[in-house]
Amino acid sequence: MRRYLAARPWLTVHRLPAYAPDLNPAEGVWANLTTGLGNHRFDRLDDLKAAITARLRRLQHRPDLLTGFLAHTGLSLSPA
Repeated sequence: MRRYLAARPWLTVHRLPAYAPDLNPAEGVWANLTTGLGNHRFDRLDDLKAAITARLRRLQHRPDLLTGFLAHTGLSLSPA
């Protein structure tokens, strides 16, 4: 890996810890999806699917919230 990276000076690599939920924007999405559900039990798989779909649709219309999940990590989609 070191030789590979040395041959590509344009490539910047940042080592991340093996487990870093604070650097994963999907954790914010998951937390938002599960807020208010508590230990809710769904009797049917279709009910669970409907609940997830409704919550994802709500997020789909909130790009500011999705951007916030990324901003919370301190990461950026733009190259340095």
